[in-house]
Amino acid sequence: MAQLLFPLLLVALLVPMFLGVRRQKREAANTTSMQENLKVGDRVTTTSGLYGTVVDLDETTIDLEIAEDVVTTWLRAAVREVRADDASEAAEAESHDSEVEAAEPQDSATEAQAPHSAVNGSAVEESAEDTNTRLTKE
Repeated sequence: MAQLLFPLLLVALLVPMFLGVRRQKREAANTTSMQENLKVGDRVTTTSGLYGTVVDLDETTIDLEIAEDVVTTWLRAAVREVRADDASEAAEAESHDSEVEAAEPQDSATEAQAPHSAVNGSAVEESAEDTNTRLTKE
């Protein structure tokens, strides 16, 4: 009985370790593939947490636009992920901005009384009743 315990203990310890190494190799291969398949226009996140858009590529580096007319050069290995969810967020933000721009002001007297608050970078009117309601809730 004692002779079987040691080999079973070794198997019980080595199998999870083997499976973990396989998973790590698979994830590393997926990351390498993603970094090799980058293209201009991809929105990415770097390993340091920087968000940017790919504007130029070569074999080892990429140029990321991190703000309007601000381009930095990074190693491809610094890219953590391609952000696919940004396309849906950008479309949603554009539709919201167009709805806000389509709203017409009520009249000049109401405009003078109502304070403005910023929502997503665009000014939105707030009526006197809305202001009073908001202030009483706070």
